[in-house]
Amino acid sequence: MRRKSFSRTGLLACVMLLLSACNGRQDRQNAVEYPVMTITTSDKTLDSPYSAIIRGRQDINIYAQISGKITEVKVTEGQAVKKGQVLFVIDQVPYIAALRAAEANLASAKVGVESAQLDYDNTKALYDNQVVSSYELQSALNSLHSAKANLAQMEALEIEARNNLSYTEVSSPADGVVGTIPYREGSLVSANSSEPLTSVSDNTVMYVYFSFNENMVLELSRQYGNLAHAISRMPDIRLQLSDGSLYEHSGRIESISGLINESTGTVSVRAVFPNPDRFLLSGSNGSVLIPKTYQDVILIPQEATYELQDKIFVYKVVDGITKNTQIQVLPQSDGKQYIVVEGLQTGDVIVSSGAGLLRNDMKITPKVQTATEAAQASTPNPASQENPEHTATPKA
Repeated sequence: MRRKSFSRTGLLACVMLLLSACNGRQDRQNAVEYPVMTITTSDKTLDSPYSAIIRGRQDINIYAQISGKITEVKVTEGQAVKKGQVLFVIDQVPYIAALRAAEANLASAKVGVESAQLDYDNTKALYDNQVVSSYELQSALNSLHSAKANLAQMEALEIEARNNLSYTEVSSPADGVVGTIPYREGSLVSANSSEPLTSVSDNTVMYVYFSFNENMVLELSRQYGNLAHAISRMPDIRLQLSDGSLYEHSGRIESISGLINESTGTVSVRAVFPNPDRFLLSGSNGSVLIPKTYQDVILIPQEATYELQDKIFVYKVVDGITKNTQIQVLPQSDGKQYIVVEGLQTGDVIVSSGAGLLRNDMKITPKVQTATEAAQASTPNPASQENPEHTATPKA
């Protein structure tokens, strides 16, 4: 009877030992190795993008100042021109004739003044000798005044004719690049034409226009004292083009309007960028990137997080067990790291990669990483199982 009881007791003990060993082996198998990092603080510079439109320093529309047919187009679209370079020639024949007529009339008016002066001088001498009356003297004086007035009129007409002839050669008012040319040789143009002959864009330096909201203006005023100091002390900015590439030259903010647009609540800002290779084109779009440095902030890699119902979570590691924790981050990021403003503090340990494949209260084997290693890590540890609690993917 005792042997039977002992055998049952021994068998039960063996089973318990076996189960304990199996559980231990299972725990060791389930404790998958994951990289972890200890939360510290550091500085981070982020670029804030602002939609912008790019303009040449001068975009000048060129109009005809006289009427006539274009006899010569001396430039092509996209050609770089210098100030004073002739762009178009308008039929000069009628304006040359008008100038010659004006010059002849001017010469005749000069002769008329000389004759009237001689007549007046002669009449004045006769009047002094009491040969003629004061009426005749006054008539001679009036004729002299009339001749001088006619001379002044002819001089004005001669200047007008000479200017009209000069307007037959349409020149560039500034250095720049020629735009679209809608008119060709033989086209009739006039000063009343609604469409310009062309445009000249001075794009050696480009103006980039964008807007700050009111809060940004107040922040700059507080940070630098006033907007004038902000303009002189703000760092260089960059320009992201419409295809996502970065323009090779940096620029600076040159002016901030002192007036808030009532309809948009924004302030107009102008930045200037050099354009020595004429790579930037007037009228194109892009984004201005303004750097801002955040000091003593918590940085975590984005792949250490997962999203659930528009909320962001990380896994803290406490005694080798994962604890999902909601965090708040800044909306700005560099695409690799988040700046955490709530939910973590220095000294916390979190899983730095593969958060989307974990679950709460999961036992893991921590693999310690530095903050730099965590930021450089790009893929999670493949030796893991799919999370049964959520199907969110890690942030990339």
